[in-house]
Amino acid sequence: MTTIKKTESFGEHLRNLREKEGLTLKSVAEKINIDMSLLAKIERNERQPTKQVIKQVAEFFRVDEKELQNNFLSDQIAYRILEEEADLDILRVAEEKVIYLKTVNNGK
Repeated sequence: MTTIKKTESFGEHLRNLREKEGLTLKSVAEKINIDMSLLAKIERNERQPTKQVIKQVAEFFRVDEKELQNNFLSDQIAYRILEEEADLDILRVAEEKVIYLKTVNNGK
């Protein structure tokens, strides 16, 4: 199983998976049933994959879907922090908030 580098974006990882297998954009797009231009944009981090696309990619390349989802979501968090020019301390606060929200939601 291929492990995602922590600094590698979802799109970069997808491109690396495809190139490692020696596959073209067209062939992968056809296999996972999406438009080739959309796949190219996802690889260039210009478009975001849907949950369904992430699932199809995981199945096609036989990689862990959860790991791909984590990679995609961490991209979203990183881009948002950069856009907001926020301090990295926000991650600690967000972690505490997630723990709190899980406890509150489990109590319902």
